Amino acid sequence: VVQHPLEMGQKGKESTSNAVAVQLDAEGKVKYDIIARQGHSKDKIIYSKLTDLLPAEVVSEGDPSLQKPSQEDIEDITEKTKMALQRLTNSKIAAANPVRCAEKLGPAQYFRLAPSQQGASFNSGAKDRIIRMVDAQIDPMEPPRYKINRKIPRGPPSPPAPVLHSPTRRVTVKEQKEWRIPACISNWKNAKGYTIPLDKRLAADGRGLQQLHINENFAKLSEALYIADRKAREAVETRAQLERKLAQKEKEQKEEHLRQLAQKARDERAGIKTNVGNDGIPTNEEERERDVLRQDRHKERARERNLARAAPDKRTRLQKERER
Repeated sequence: VVQHPLEMGQKGKESTSNAVAVQLDAEGKVKYDIIARQGHSKDKIIYSKLTDLLPAEVVSEGDPSLQKPSQEDIEDITEKTKMALQRLTNSKIAAANPVRCAEKLGPAQYFRLAPSQQGASFNSGAKDRIIRMVDAQIDPMEPPRYKINRKIPRGPPSPPAPVLHSPTRRVTVKEQKEWRIPACISNWKNAKGYTIPLDKRLAADGRGLQQLHINENFAKLSEALYIADRKAREAVETRAQLERKLAQKEKEQKEEHLRQLAQKARDERAGIKTNVGNDGIPTNEEERERDVLRQDRHKERARERNLARAAPDKRTRLQKERER
């Protein structure tokens, strides 16, 4: 008794179900690859088992599948390929021409037809007829009779390759933190006016993920500037020392000149002309007397200064006594 599970295979009834009948392989196991093959042709290669992922078996050099084809097979395949390419080329050339010529008709064919009913009242009494068949002439300028630009739906794509997953395991807290992706925060737009902390904004900016790299030319530049500054300071210090020495020397010369002028003025005011020998001793008696007088006057002036500094009233009394 023929059975039709879910009315599959029953004539006159088209099933809309996508259920597939269970099939077994040579070992008696269920063939689950039938589900992947549904909607595809039988010649299509579909990888649906673990054994399909294993490498192919390495065969020996003498295997028949690795032998080169014979010369006759090569010539036959070459001729077929040549004819197929010739047909494609001719069709492309014919489609590119602006004016197409009428195609050449094939030779006429003759057929002998013997009717099933024989007799004088049928077929004018003839036992058979000769039929001549020729191809109808095709007008090259005639528009197409049928729609040739109809879009045909594509067939089902190739099934994806099987993905082999490792056994599931629990996610740790560290992995959860690593997989946590911060929300997208814009630095320009904030339509709802949220208050965003700075740490969240910096985390979304991605600056912490960038590694700073300082060019070594900055170190060379800073070292060159430091050396130039040090040399400039040394030059300025040397110039300042030289200027101080020149100023000190000029000051000493001015002081010596002023000292000489003061000595000359004192001598002129005293009216004494000194004339000292090589050993610093006066040459005659008059000069000795003038020196003694000069020393006495010097002592007297010193005494007056001391009195004026110590007791001004006593100084006035001494002056009055001297005037008398």
